[in-house]
Amino acid sequence: MLNPFRILLSLQIIQEAFPIGTYSYLAQLAIIFLVTDLLRYKPIIIVNGAAGIIVWSMLTWTTSLNALKVLEIFYGTYCAAEVAYFSYIYAKVDREHYQKVTSHTRAAIYSGRFFAASLAQLLVYFEAMDYRQLNYLSLAAQISATVWALFLPSVPTSMYFHRRTLTDELPETSTPQLPNGSATTADKQEPMVDVMADDRSDDSKPPVGVIAPSQTPFRSRLKEAFVLLWTHFRTSFTNRSVLQWSVWYGLAMAGYIQILAYVQALWSSIDETQPAVWNGAVEAAVTLLGAIVSLLAGYLHSGFLKPRTSLLSLALLSFAAGGAMMLATNTGNLIVSYLGYMIFCVLYAFAITVVSAEIAKNISDDCFGLVFGFNTLVALSLQTLLTFSVTDSDGWFALDVFGQFTVFSCYFLVLGGIYTAFLAAEIVANVIRRYR
Repeated sequence: MLNPFRILLSLQIIQEAFPIGTYSYLAQLAIIFLVTDLLRYKPIIIVNGAAGIIVWSMLTWTTSLNALKVLEIFYGTYCAAEVAYFSYIYAKVDREHYQKVTSHTRAAIYSGRFFAASLAQLLVYFEAMDYRQLNYLSLAAQISATVWALFLPSVPTSMYFHRRTLTDELPETSTPQLPNGSATTADKQEPMVDVMADDRSDDSKPPVGVIAPSQTPFRSRLKEAFVLLWTHFRTSFTNRSVLQWSVWYGLAMAGYIQILAYVQALWSSIDETQPAVWNGAVEAAVTLLGAIVSLLAGYLHSGFLKPRTSLLSLALLSFAAGGAMMLATNTGNLIVSYLGYMIFCVLYAFAITVVSAEIAKNISDDCFGLVFGFNTLVALSLQTLLTFSVTDSDGWFALDVFGQFTVFSCYFLVLGGIYTAFLAAEIVANVIRRYR
């Protein structure tokens, strides 16, 4: 983003414009989550594409600081509206496939980034395009994705505002059949975890052919939706496993987004005389490795992730990620910085895929959008705090880019310390129970 606005100072962009995107993302996320459910996903997916078109149009044809600030507002919309895409996908599959869908979805995202970064690197290296002209390709991709979204099948019901209702009473002993005579997908789903059993019995998917969107008046549906939201929130986050994984998800995601947003500025500061010729190659390598480890993480045997093992794994991954970013920050060699960043991203890609799948396995399928939406909201709140603390020119410290990345590196080291403390508490609790 720095290159199209090359007439502006890099520090000016980092401290005055970039934080607006973070604030915009946070401000819109909760609203868009509710509107997504109300409008049943597809319209917000289209809004996501339209916001992308606006963002890359402005990147292509504007150069002023004020234009960049407006762009960042739409970029917040673009990021927040992604929740519709993920909610739509999980509304279309059975819970038993969540782990594979999680890994495949993340692998698809990483693969797309790999293709884009590789193409950009080749075009720049052979001087077929400059950085500004690359925005034309991004704009074309956004237009294509928006057109594709127009043809996605609609979802007749949603989790909260358009609940399914039975239109016919079924005998308790009957087995619902699909038109071709096979059993419904509801019969194939795994038993729900105990903490969600009561909620699940009312909210699981009804048989095909006997469901219809609720005809309850909107005001009543609105009240019921918020009651159900609170019920799902309470039952999900009182599950110890969900809480354990969600804390890491929110904290780690905040640091990851912050690093991803400013790493190009770090590389520019390490060697100001070196053009960003290999940045695209690094991003391509990171996304390819991310796709591979995401797929591997999706097939990780869940028996490995016992309470103690999972706490230890999260602690070690956090320490390693913090160390990798410390290496990427405290060096005058751009290649070493690239290497540290790549290690960090691969560790994060593996961990976040496993964490996402473990959360999904411990909640009702109806709670998926709420839980991950809330976790993302927590992450953005923390990212906003980080941005205001160390990045924003009107914030508390307004550090330079090296100071910022030192803070981000220490952030992951502290996260590792938190999970080490959790592990110690778990061990002590087990010892006390054993000798009581």
